[in-house]
Amino acid sequence: MTTGFITHQDCAGHDMGSFHPESPARLRAIEKALESAGLMARLARFEAPSATDEHLERAHSANHVATIRAAAPASGLVHLDPDTAMNPWTLSASLHAAGAAVLAVDQVLGGDLDNAFCSIRPPGHHACHSRAMGFCIFNNVAIAALHALEAHGLERVAIVDFDVHHGNGTEDILAGDPRVLMVGSFQHPYYPGSGVVPAGDNMLNVPIAAGLGSQAFRQAVEHAWLPALDAFAPQLVLVSAGFDAHRDDALAGLTFSDEDYTWVTRQLMAVAATHAGGRLVSMLEGGYDLAALGRCVARHVAVLLGPIDD
Repeated sequence: MTTGFITHQDCAGHDMGSFHPESPARLRAIEKALESAGLMARLARFEAPSATDEHLERAHSANHVATIRAAAPASGLVHLDPDTAMNPWTLSASLHAAGAAVLAVDQVLGGDLDNAFCSIRPPGHHACHSRAMGFCIFNNVAIAALHALEAHGLERVAIVDFDVHHGNGTEDILAGDPRVLMVGSFQHPYYPGSGVVPAGDNMLNVPIAAGLGSQAFRQAVEHAWLPALDAFAPQLVLVSAGFDAHRDDALAGLTFSDEDYTWVTRQLMAVAATHAGGRLVSMLEGGYDLAALGRCVARHVAVLLGPIDD
């Protein structure tokens, strides 16, 4: 099993302020945890390229792309909304985050990698067709899905989102596209307040009340996600991998455990093995308790890597 680890140094340069939870320390925590677990040496590491406007405009309006480019500051911070800001590194970080998603799809569909994890920021799943929001500038997973469909000619791509927040941006971009099935779970009621009423027949999102954890999550996966994924038979599985539903994450109120992330990754690997020749690409979304984030990403990546060959 060959697993790619795709990142770029500029993703750590994006910084929205010392008190902002979506911080450069997240990527350092992930790399430290992978090193400590002995997993980094087993990964095929790639530097993410910069996404092109062609890549971006499959998912976003040309006006949104131009607005983000024009907003990039030479110094200081420019706020796009109350919790999303750009510093001088943000534009490059955002382009390389989206580029990581594109490269991962190319490598996996080209057969050079079995699967991949994109250690990137800014995250993407709140970025809508024509709007940045919720820490997100460009929608990395939607860009990946549309690249797989339009550049590689796939007919069916599944997106799985286990972030604590609903992936409203991904839904905004892809609702009603019969080539895509999006399944997910999220805390409700909670930011951004969407997802309970699906925007399209290809959206299957399961709301979970605050205070609930493993049992509610696993029931959502077993009773809703897996039957839908099996019926859809995706040719590629994409994962919006948010780790902020963990019980140690103070930004939300679900109580997932470390083991839940191992378990759900195994379920998704089985779906990919059955329908997609094992092809799976995962990209980082949320997760703000640094210790829990590092541990859970290490568990996620360990499953992607599979057992060590004798």
